[in-house]
Amino acid sequence: ARRRRRRSGRWPARSRTARCHAPAPRLLCHDSGSARTLTDVRIAIPTNLSPGSFVRRQRTGVVTELSGPTMGTSWSARIVDAPSGCAAAIGDVLASVIAQMSNWEAESAISRFNAQPVGTWTALPHDMMTVLKAGLDVARLSGGAFDPAVGRLVERWGFGPSGITGPAIVPSPFSAWTMIEVDGGEARRLADVALDFSGIAKGFAVDALAQTLRGLGITSFLVEIGGELRAEGIRPDLQPWWVDVEAPPGLAVPALRIALCDLSVATSGDYRRFRDEGGRLLSHSIDPATGRPVANDVASVTVLHESAMFADAWATAITIAGPNRGMALATRENLAAHLILRTPEGAQEYMTPALAAMLDC
Repeated sequence: ARRRRRRSGRWPARSRTARCHAPAPRLLCHDSGSARTLTDVRIAIPTNLSPGSFVRRQRTGVVTELSGPTMGTSWSARIVDAPSGCAAAIGDVLASVIAQMSNWEAESAISRFNAQPVGTWTALPHDMMTVLKAGLDVARLSGGAFDPAVGRLVERWGFGPSGITGPAIVPSPFSAWTMIEVDGGEARRLADVALDFSGIAKGFAVDALAQTLRGLGITSFLVEIGGELRAEGIRPDLQPWWVDVEAPPGLAVPALRIALCDLSVATSGDYRRFRDEGGRLLSHSIDPATGRPVANDVASVTVLHESAMFADAWATAITIAGPNRGMALATRENLAAHLILRTPEGAQEYMTPALAAMLDC
């Protein structure tokens, strides 16, 4: 049973001001000095996690740990009672995702699509089409903050496979994602834009791994790719899969620990991938509205979602949209989201009502 603690006076009361016709995100403030003295852990328990999840469970089972490199990062899995062939099945899934969606592979499906003449209809593999449609949906809902067709800008700022090709900014009269047209299983470019799934593909791969493990009859596992995670079932010790949200380097904030059960979590951070240009750190997250690396002092965004793919995409969208518009979007979409902003005084946190409802505090 959950143990409820009295709510402390450390957090300000939730604002009654609405944004996007939804409850406003919660603002939590910590200066660097006071944050260092906080030793408590904030526990987030999904509202759909009930005692029934633990009924008739036995304290049996062996956890197998697997890991390896993939997609320019690493993957890991903790699997209860893993059958033989798990590692090979995981490898096949990851190889398929790379073959379809890696801009770093010249013969991948996404690279071939980007090389087609403008206006040419191209049949896409099923998984790539799934990710493209999801990316276009998030682009529409986020007002273009997430853009799956921002590949030309990614290249221009030195974050693509060909290295730096700019960084001169060419004003665009359109949003890149609006220049992608889909019809059934085919898609085409209406202008010289390029698909780039770096803000959504890892999440999709996590979902694909989870689906594969379920297909092998596995009911309890935790899978992760580059910090994007999904967990199902519970551990043999009758505990959920506990996951601590990564804190941005140099910012002291109270820990956030999540009981990840039949749920996914993704974090986007300005410290994860960047480029140093004359002492100025350039984020890999490109703001489609300006054509430049985002520079809004958002240190990290964490999103919980049933789908790792959508958690990944929304974490990117909120990062680019910034603390006010981004968290208003997250609140409107009823997303469980947490944002950490860098300020001269230290960390400033924002939390949506959906995540606040999960807190055991």
